[in-house]
Amino acid sequence: MDKTDRLFAFIDACREEVVRIQAELTSRPALGPANGGTGEHAKAAFLEAELRRLEPEALETVRAPDPEAEGGYRPNLVAQWGRGTGEPRVWVLSHMDVVPAGDPNLWESDPYRLRADGDRLFGRGVEDDQHAIVSSLLAVRALRETAGTFERPVGLVLVADEETGSRCGLGYLLKHRPDLFSDRDLIVVPDAGNEDGTMIEVAEKSVLWLRITVRGRACHASTPQKGRNSLCGAARLITALGELESRFDETDPLFRPPVSTFAPTRIEANVPNVNTVPGKDVFYVDCRVLPQVPPASILEAVREIAAGVASALGLEVEVEAEHTAAAADPTPVDAPVVQALQRAVRRVSGKEAKPAGIGGGTVASLFRKAGLPAAVWMTARDTAHQANEYCLIGDVLQDAKVFACLFAGGDVLA
Repeated sequence: MDKTDRLFAFIDACREEVVRIQAELTSRPALGPANGGTGEHAKAAFLEAELRRLEPEALETVRAPDPEAEGGYRPNLVAQWGRGTGEPRVWVLSHMDVVPAGDPNLWESDPYRLRADGDRLFGRGVEDDQHAIVSSLLAVRALRETAGTFERPVGLVLVADEETGSRCGLGYLLKHRPDLFSDRDLIVVPDAGNEDGTMIEVAEKSVLWLRITVRGRACHASTPQKGRNSLCGAARLITALGELESRFDETDPLFRPPVSTFAPTRIEANVPNVNTVPGKDVFYVDCRVLPQVPPASILEAVREIAAGVASALGLEVEVEAEHTAAAADPTPVDAPVVQALQRAVRRVSGKEAKPAGIGGGTVASLFRKAGLPAAVWMTARDTAHQANEYCLIGDVLQDAKVFACLFAGGDVLA
């Protein structure tokens, strides 16, 4: 049995270990203060103990100040093995925090108690991002147990605050510990993917969130002619915004979907009763914009369309940019980290992984903005943030094999 066979056999025997770690992590809800929690402390304490079992050469907790969190800080864990063995270093960065469970009536079981059903594991956070945490831990353990040494530097980073902006997570590390990362490193962020593990995300769209306020004049619903119905204005404007798709019809085959998207999403409550014509409505539009399209041009076009609707219906419309994040330069499709992932996926599953761009945002954009090529990859069932979130044990084990191949390098990836 060669080195790779031993690695894979060890990982295949870890099904019960996947369940154990997932159960422990799920029972420790890591909600940031913005999501009604106190931070990642309980989960970080458990993971620190797990990391110590793997005897890293260096293990530190980087505390990012947050006065609203437990103890006034958010914990970020950084563990390293094989230091001094040369380059390139391989980093796998996962996040500890989760989003709230939402309406408990939509869950078939307690979201904070792991439920196993065959190969499926259910619970808040099991896919986003505990799947990645468990896979990377098992990969390190497999290499230690089967090879005994690390022939290349390996690092695991478990960050806080990914779900609410990363100011206290990777953003803090890049600002205060820039010594950790190099543009020669192979940086993998397992926080998005597809069901067969063949998508390597190398680019993200710009994000523009718009808050649109429509003002009219309220009146009794029995005499609607005496008012100006802001809800009708909002509906008319939402329909009119469909024009954005034809105005901004650029395509880029790297992305899925290959176009900019403009999705009306949230609408705020207006009047509390049925028999009043509302005089104010507020709704939001989530725009995911191809990198070559300036977000400012979208904002200008929306204001132009809104002015036309306002004039036609005698309303006032205000369009504000609630949030703007310009796309970072993409990771080159032939970057070393992309090529290494392609070889690892091919070695494990025999499939060909291809680089792609997505509309969603990941923490990898912070690496890219810092000039650090990063690739986003995992095998994902796309249940993140949903009720009854789940992952497959088989996917966790397969991803562990891919990470183990990256960590081993050399003839394993040949």
